[in-house]
Amino acid sequence: MDCPDGELSILIVDDNEIAKLNKQYLQREGPTNVIAFPMRDGNFPGSSQDILGDVVISVETAEREGNDSGAGMRKRFAELLIHGILHLFGYDHERNRYQANKMEKKAVELMKKVNSE
Repeated sequence: MDCPDGELSILIVDDNEIAKLNKQYLQREGPTNVIAFPMRDGNFPGSSQDILGDVVISVETAEREGNDSGAGMRKRFAELLIHGILHLFGYDHERNRYQANKMEKKAVELMKKVNSE
């Protein structure tokens, strides 16, 4: 992502905790797999551009989705982490189909790099 000094926090929670965050910050009911809180979008005056933001992942949902897909928990967790990080860089799959395709292409590219190391 060409941001060698970028910092982010990763919070691993259960479904109950992510459901609370989902409701509080996104006004959505129930648990989700990942939520990203970008800090580079200008809403945090005085914060360093090196601070990317926070990624919250439900380990319960990651495990369930990994098992359901046959990919396994580790791969699904990596996919969700990449997804959250892409949100921190401004990628958005909910805006329109073009943006969703752009985000998916970048996610696939990054997963290949993770799998090759």
